[in-house]
Amino acid sequence: MPSAFSSIGSLASLALKAANVALISSGNGVSAGAPATCKNPQLSCHNTSAVADTCCFNAPGGQLLQTQFWDTDPSTGPTDSWTIHGLWPDLCDGSYQEDCDPSRAYKNITAILESYGKTSLLSYMNEYWVNDPDDGSNEEFWEHEWETHGTCISTFDTDCYTDYTPQEEVVDFFQDVVNLFQTLDSYQTLASANIVPSSSKTYTSKQIAAALGPNATFNCDGKDLDEIYYFFDVKGSVQTGEFVPTLPIGESSDCPSTGIKYLPKSG
Repeated sequence: MPSAFSSIGSLASLALKAANVALISSGNGVSAGAPATCKNPQLSCHNTSAVADTCCFNAPGGQLLQTQFWDTDPSTGPTDSWTIHGLWPDLCDGSYQEDCDPSRAYKNITAILESYGKTSLLSYMNEYWVNDPDDGSNEEFWEHEWETHGTCISTFDTDCYTDYTPQEEVVDFFQDVVNLFQTLDSYQTLASANIVPSSSKTYTSKQIAAALGPNATFNCDGKDLDEIYYFFDVKGSVQTGEFVPTLPIGESSDCPSTGIKYLPKSG
């Protein structure tokens, strides 16, 4: 039912069209090539037979999860925003692959982005895509997300680019994740349903699920809300295609039914 997706996720397919068009022509560093042109894109996870062109069809990882953190101990990111975890390409049955191309397990994400003139993107990532300091640096976090998940998104394969320049797919990955995250303002979506951080108030799983909509799941650390996953199929490539909200496959919320805490971050 189309009306079921009237939540935050339904905005992503529209916003990403404009954001990805802007991406292709942005940046003032190394001159990059162009991702594949997809004339008749298909929606991932909706095919009935194998699709040969995996530059315009995400396979086998066709269900894309935009994952977000709410870290309070220690606090990370702005006090009024969730932060980016990553973009994960699950298989259409809910299973997944990881570390798909060790030859592209780059250990210099910051330097790559700087070489392509992406200083504004880096600044944004250092505020909204941040690691728990107990787990390592932001750079280490970004390296992990690219190596573990980015290399498994088929449309980022190097042969999907015309006039490919080294590591340009890395730039596209981080820009595309940020573009998608910016359409998914979890803090404001929850606040619109009167679900706000509090040291004393608690919420039910049903309240949170209703606020986020059917294409999202959420997780807790004990009773503390700390993760949200948004689920999408993609029509075309991740770089230039349309993110279409979809029902989760293989994931479900693990929070208790009642007594969920949404703790405030420290300022």
